[in-house]
Amino acid sequence: MNVINREVAAKRRVGPKLSAVLAALILGGLVVHGIVQRHDTVTDLQTLANDESVPQVQVMLPMPGPATRTIALPGDIKAWYTAPIYAQVSGYVHKWNVDYGASVKAGATLATIDAPTVDEQYQTALANLEVAKTNSTLADVTAKRWQALAGTEAVAQQEVDVKVADAAAKKAQVQAADHEVARYRALEAFKTIVAPFDGVITSRDTDVGNYVNAAGGDVSNHGSAADLFSVADIHAMRLFVSVPQDYADMLKPGVEASFTLPQYPGRQFKAKLLTTANAFNPQTRTVVTELVAQNPDHLLWPGTYATVQFVLPSDHSVLVVPEQALLFRDQGMQVAVVDSDSRVHLQNVKLGLNLGQNVQVLSGLNPTDRFMVNPSADMLDGEKVQIVDGVPGVAPETARTAAPEAHPGEGRQANVARATSEPK
Repeated sequence: MNVINREVAAKRRVGPKLSAVLAALILGGLVVHGIVQRHDTVTDLQTLANDESVPQVQVMLPMPGPATRTIALPGDIKAWYTAPIYAQVSGYVHKWNVDYGASVKAGATLATIDAPTVDEQYQTALANLEVAKTNSTLADVTAKRWQALAGTEAVAQQEVDVKVADAAAKKAQVQAADHEVARYRALEAFKTIVAPFDGVITSRDTDVGNYVNAAGGDVSNHGSAADLFSVADIHAMRLFVSVPQDYADMLKPGVEASFTLPQYPGRQFKAKLLTTANAFNPQTRTVVTELVAQNPDHLLWPGTYATVQFVLPSDHSVLVVPEQALLFRDQGMQVAVVDSDSRVHLQNVKLGLNLGQNVQVLSGLNPTDRFMVNPSADMLDGEKVQIVDGVPGVAPETARTAAPEAHPGEGRQANVARATSEPK
């Protein structure tokens, strides 16, 4: 019994020591595992930080320029002919025959004016003409009689010459009186206001009983007068557009354009270039361009605002790049080209026309050069970069995206993401 008890007691003393040793080993293993895992995590984070220190960029290739260019500009529509109608005689409006929007033919009566003063002056001119004719007839008879007595002792030659000259003066007075009658006869005709050509009435600024002044039709009269009517010929319309200087070389007679009007959404009208001013406005650097549009249905009205679109030919061989790819430095305009070693080279370029989102590059860039889509302002020449895939909606659709190179840090980034997400 004593031997058995000693063995049992020995086993009881060994059990707690073994458990303590096992627990210590397990704890030590966990500590070592945690230290190793943390070391791996720190190493991966350091590697990721080194990779992230290299800028990630998107690159693309230049594109050939478009075959045509489209430019939209505001325009003003005016009538083919427009004439303000003034009164040529002073008086009161007796009657007007046409109103706004009426179609009239050349010579149609627009209004009539009562001008009693002109009537009286016309009658006076007629009477003066009769007096001048009578005096001229008497002077002719007298001159003939004196000429018959010439060379005799009854009259002197001086008196004969005076009578002949007086007859000639009286004849000239007849001509002057006749011209005065013709003048007032013309004024009498001007009491009827007529249309100068076929068209429509675009304004009527008078009414029955209004007093009108003849100053508008007489440049020697310094009074004031307003136009009574305005007549517009709208069989065709003139479209005036101010075109920027960059596009002036494309404007040649016969170039076609389309335009839209706010009152006809979704409908396009055609116009043809007629002429240009051949001179630029120094304030706006634009040239006034005149186009003509036929108007058989009279849908186009004078004074209408229009949006005019020109489709102009362009040099397809010239390369284009997006505007955001340009860098403006002290050296001039530059593009950040990425070479085969993923290093940046700031290349000087010469620009051409601005096509909106894209700009022509005349020199300094080859079709195979990869350039950065949106370089930062502090980008340095020779800097190391990392090419990544483009983000949808960031790169311009008009440019060809260059194939990105594989970057070895991509797998490490995934490992680090998993390591940092695991609980310690």
